[in-house]
Amino acid sequence: MSKYYLNYLDELESEAIFILREVWAQFENPVILFSGGKDSILVTHLAQKAFYPAKIPFPLMHVDTGHNFPETIQFRDDTIKKLGVELIVGSVQESIDDGRVAEEKGKNATRNSLQITTLLDAIESNKIDCAIGGGRRDEEKARAKERFFSHRDDFGQWDPKNQRPELWNIFNGKHFEGEHFRAFPISNWTEMDVWNYIKRENIAIPSLYFAHEREVVWRQDTWIPNSEFLVLEEHEEIVTKKIRFRTLGDITITGGDESEADTLEKIATEVAGMRNTERGNRSDDKRSESAMEDRKRQGYF
Repeated sequence: MSKYYLNYLDELESEAIFILREVWAQFENPVILFSGGKDSILVTHLAQKAFYPAKIPFPLMHVDTGHNFPETIQFRDDTIKKLGVELIVGSVQESIDDGRVAEEKGKNATRNSLQITTLLDAIESNKIDCAIGGGRRDEEKARAKERFFSHRDDFGQWDPKNQRPELWNIFNGKHFEGEHFRAFPISNWTEMDVWNYIKRENIAIPSLYFAHEREVVWRQDTWIPNSEFLVLEEHEEIVTKKIRFRTLGDITITGGDESEADTLEKIATEVAGMRNTERGNRSDDKRSESAMEDRKRQGYF
C-alpha cells in the first residue's frame, strides 16, 4: 500500500480548516475579523475551502478606524462583493461621536487602541460568541501566548494565565452568557508560510504589499506614508520612495520598507532574508515593551 504524505503547507492548511470547522460546530454566531490585511485574507480563503461548495457560513467583521489606507477599503468592498457574504462594520468614528472613546492628540496620535471599545461594542450588539482572527504566534510575543480557542470574559478581557488546555486538539468552547472566544486558525503559521501559501494559491492581496512609489516621511525609524492625517514637524520632509508594507494597519502608524519586491516571488525571497520582526515598523507596538499585551488584555484583536 502506498503512503500518502502532506507537505508542510498542506498540513498547516488542514489544521486551519479543522479549527474553522470546529468553530462552526461549537459556536452559534461566529464572525471572521477582516481587516483587508494578508492574514485575514488568508483566513477568509481557508474558510472558503473549509465549507466549499457552500458559501462561508458566517459574516465578516471590519473595525473601521476611519484612518485606513484607501486601497484597503477598496479591497475589502471588492472581496465582500465577490464572496457574497455579509459585512459587519464597527466604526471608531461613531464611538468617538457617541462619547464612548476620546481621540488622542499630538503628532503620534493613533486610533489603534480606540478599536477595542468599538470591537467589543460590535461583538455585544451583534451577539457574537466567537471572533475568528488572523493572529499568528510568530508575530509578537503576546500573540505567542494565544491558544487556538482564546477565552474572553464578560468584559471582553483576555487573561493569558487563565486559558483552556488544548490537549490532543480537543477544544473547549463552552462559555457563560456575555463571554466570548477569539479563534486563531493560523496560529502556527509563520510570515514565510503565509507568503508561500499565497503564492501557491495565487490569492489576491492589496497592492500595498508590493513595492510602489509613495510619498513618505521618515519617523520612528521607518517610512510613514503621507496622508491627510499626518501632522508634520518643522524638520520633517516629505519624499517619494519606492516602498512596500509587510503588515497593514492604520495609515498613520504603518511604516514601509524600501523595496524592489513587486511580485509574490520577490516578496517571498525578500522575507526569507529579513531578520527584523514583521511588526517592527508598527509605531503602535513601539509605545512600550508590553504594548500589544496591554491592548490584548483589554480586548484587542
